[in-house]
Amino acid sequence: MTDDFAAELARVEKALEARGPGRMVPDLERITALLDLLGNPQRSYPSVHLTGTNGKTSTARMIDALLRAFGLRVGRYTSPHLESVTERIGVDGEPLSPESFVAAYDDVAPYAEMLDARSAQPLTYFELTTAMAFAAFAEMPVDAAVVEVGLGGAWDATNVLGAPVAVVMPIDLDHVGLLGDTVAAIATEKAGIIHSGATLIAAVQQPEAAEPLIRRAAEVGAAVAREGLEFGVISREVAVGGQMLTLQSLGGVYEEVFLPLHGAHQAQNAAVALAAVEAFLGAGPDRPVDIEAVREGFAQVTSPGRLERMRSSPTVLLDAAHNPAGMRALAEALTEDFSFGRLVAVLAVLDDKDARTMLEILEPVVDAVVVTRNSSPRSMDPDVLGALAVEVLGPDRVDVAPRFDDAIEAAVQLAEEAAEGPLGGEGVIVTGSVVTAADARRLLRR
Repeated sequence: MTDDFAAELARVEKALEARGPGRMVPDLERITALLDLLGNPQRSYPSVHLTGTNGKTSTARMIDALLRAFGLRVGRYTSPHLESVTERIGVDGEPLSPESFVAAYDDVAPYAEMLDARSAQPLTYFELTTAMAFAAFAEMPVDAAVVEVGLGGAWDATNVLGAPVAVVMPIDLDHVGLLGDTVAAIATEKAGIIHSGATLIAAVQQPEAAEPLIRRAAEVGAAVAREGLEFGVISREVAVGGQMLTLQSLGGVYEEVFLPLHGAHQAQNAAVALAAVEAFLGAGPDRPVDIEAVREGFAQVTSPGRLERMRSSPTVLLDAAHNPAGMRALAEALTEDFSFGRLVAVLAVLDDKDARTMLEILEPVVDAVVVTRNSSPRSMDPDVLGALAVEVLGPDRVDVAPRFDDAIEAAVQLAEEAAEGPLGGEGVIVTGSVVTAADARRLLRR
């Protein structure tokens, strides 16, 4: 990237940040008006639309890779980003170049400013990047778009798609101040992405989440495929660099599928992704899709910030788990897919998250925890997090390091000090937030 375009990208990032990255206005009026002015670009390609509490981004990346293996040009819109805002909008498996991202902003910004001038509420950060993505996909053009909601479903800015395939990942308590304080209320909000005539691809759900999803599907006449009934994971075996899967899906059984990601939760995501792609391509009973394309697509999958290995000797992993459901999946993967003689966690969480429960989930998995602060202004104070950690793990297993880089260094030293056990090996897992994973990625890549 040239210095000129670095400055241009910085200009765009500053303009987006001025709209408030965390600001949400729960209606579709502004995004609908903006897309009308742009000629409704989202109608020029079919989409797969994803919601849920955890697993959306990894599953979106799998769907993207599979569709590309079948010869389609795919646009992908996910959030939040790890290191650069350009990661949110991808085409052909790669983020938009800084030049293309700036051009997408400059194409949309004049219309956004026109709407701002006559609206009580200006367009949000997410509404604007959503319009940028939809316009960029139409401009490229793409054959299909894979779109992740920003928050919730019914009132999310992406819910103008009317996508033929709606994917709902497992639903749990998160963002309770915005989405509701029960799983059923949150599921009702997320069910809003299921539209008339669509196919609902539903991951395994708690009963109180499943009921609103099925009710919504019945109300709008959507077909339903559920993990554990119409599709699922038959078997998984840990393999070098990932896992080998056998998947039952809508078109039949797919064997010897290598997925270069760790954890039972990623196998579940793979089953959901394959069912979504089959539904999108029109596969069904006794009409499987090409297994070689399936194998090729899954083999190309990456998911940065999700159990990503950044260093060896000791092994340093990072993961964006940011709520109890995500932490449970991480703890299970660390137990089943890795063999550490000693494992130390670096933990930094946002102050509105259930840190105590996350610590309780980590407690039986790690030998020690170093708590710290990430770069978000909403990061929990390390002393507060440290006090919670002492209550859960005891004082001998907790260190507090206010500086993020010091925390990683301290964790590495703790891991190396007493690596014992029949399997040997030391490990560090950096987790607690997408921001934590992003900070670690930037630091460790330097």
